[in-house]
Amino acid sequence: MKIQLLRHATLLIEYGGKTLLVDPMLSEQAAMPPIINSANDRRNPLTPLTAPTNYLELLDTVLLTHTHRDHFDDAAAQLLPKHKPLLCQPADEAKLKELGFSVVLPIDDIFVWEGIQLKRTGGRHGTGEIGEKMAPVSGFVLSTATEPSLYIAGDTIYCNEVETALDRCQPDVIVVNGGGARFVVGDPITMTAADAESVLRFSPTSHVVIVHLDSINHCLETREDFQRYFANHPLRDRLSIPADGETLSFGK
Repeated sequence: MKIQLLRHATLLIEYGGKTLLVDPMLSEQAAMPPIINSANDRRNPLTPLTAPTNYLELLDTVLLTHTHRDHFDDAAAQLLPKHKPLLCQPADEAKLKELGFSVVLPIDDIFVWEGIQLKRTGGRHGTGEIGEKMAPVSGFVLSTATEPSLYIAGDTIYCNEVETALDRCQPDVIVVNGGGARFVVGDPITMTAADAESVLRFSPTSHVVIVHLDSINHCLETREDFQRYFANHPLRDRLSIPADGETLSFGK
């Protein structure tokens, strides 16, 4: 299994002999306005997309955790091949079909695509009223007989739903969305460094990969903050904080 971080939560994954693009935000740097009600007004994305040449032609499928614009933007809607299968949560099926995608495959619980089993998991995109307004979001656990199991947690804080997924699925590799994204009022809506530490402690045999950093204006905990938090941490050897463009490899 290979996981390449293109930017933010946009991943290019080689898994089970297939190439998956996860949560594509494909806009040029600064092409989108800032997230409103944030502590700054920097235009998004804050960073350029780092992607291989012709990567869209090499895709076998696209996996969407949800369709907030930092995970599926207007550029993705325009640039993604309309005939490629889109794996998604049921709540996004109608929207994707209206955009002209011809093979939309909603996953309610467990779905097998081209020999890869995908199990949809829950999460909480914040707390209280903000969390309710930001819903729904999903994560997915991928598994095959020949690859390490992979849990893509999606936009969630550390919560009971995440613990349930970890407990039931026992994933080998976990990708969590960090950044501690937040608005001017309210608690974080994605994982903080302390949340990522909780994942490491709850799942003591898993390797945790932290993404969703440095590319959107309301993600206030930076890659440097996460690196500093875990610099001398006893669990640091089970943690990766990749740079944009970096590829990680994991064996069974």
